[in-house]
Amino acid sequence: MTSPSQQRPGGVDGADATDATDATDAPDGRTADLGFARLDLDRAARTGDPEVVFGQGKTPAQVVAILRRLHAQHPDRAVLATRLAPEALAALAEELPQAALHPVARAATLGPLPTPAGRVLVVAAGTSDAPVAAEAELTVRVHGAGVERIDDVGVAGLHRLLAVRERLEAADCLVVVAGMEGALPSVVGGLVGVPLVACPTSVGYGASLGGVTALLAMLSSCAPGVSVVNVDNGYGAGVFAARVARRAAPRP
Repeated sequence: MTSPSQQRPGGVDGADATDATDATDAPDGRTADLGFARLDLDRAARTGDPEVVFGQGKTPAQVVAILRRLHAQHPDRAVLATRLAPEALAALAEELPQAALHPVARAATLGPLPTPAGRVLVVAAGTSDAPVAAEAELTVRVHGAGVERIDDVGVAGLHRLLAVRERLEAADCLVVVAGMEGALPSVVGGLVGVPLVACPTSVGYGASLGGVTALLAMLSSCAPGVSVVNVDNGYGAGVFAARVARRAAPRP
């Protein structure tokens, strides 16, 4: 292990992270103690989905170590790291070159994607919502559902949304991403009866209050069947939608 003064390429400092081979697994095999994190190795058995790395606030070295250990536990399917700073993406490119990097989604995956079951449609109001929509789209793929994207169909040009109504109706679940006044999920919820999760974004001018206006609008929607996740939580929306779509797909 490198000393605190030694930096590996890509900004990974070995002094603040433990290599996956140095992890201490609990006797029951349910957790792995990396010193700075206690990984939940049993989550896939309980929920069908492995633990995901939330990269915000973690050092690049910690992100690399956690993703490496989760991949060792789940070599047959992709593991996901979200909210990655550019430094963490650079470290993953250097330390884990087999990882797939997704800069727009600010995320990375390691391992093969599962065979998709069911179909999710991610609908974004505007181009500025792309990072959150991309996070939702990638999350759906990692969590085992098929997914497509429709971008820039906000309510300011309603004809754009009406033109894709058939695609909305064909999905097993919809993720509707919008900032500003957050009206798009209510409109979509009034057009189709597909399960819908609304995701507010922090896009907008001052009175949007960093996404709070969109969040409250979505929570107050008069369209039935609209569920809502927190501001900019494309990951949470993607997990919900993937699980709905997986359950909707025909089973053996």
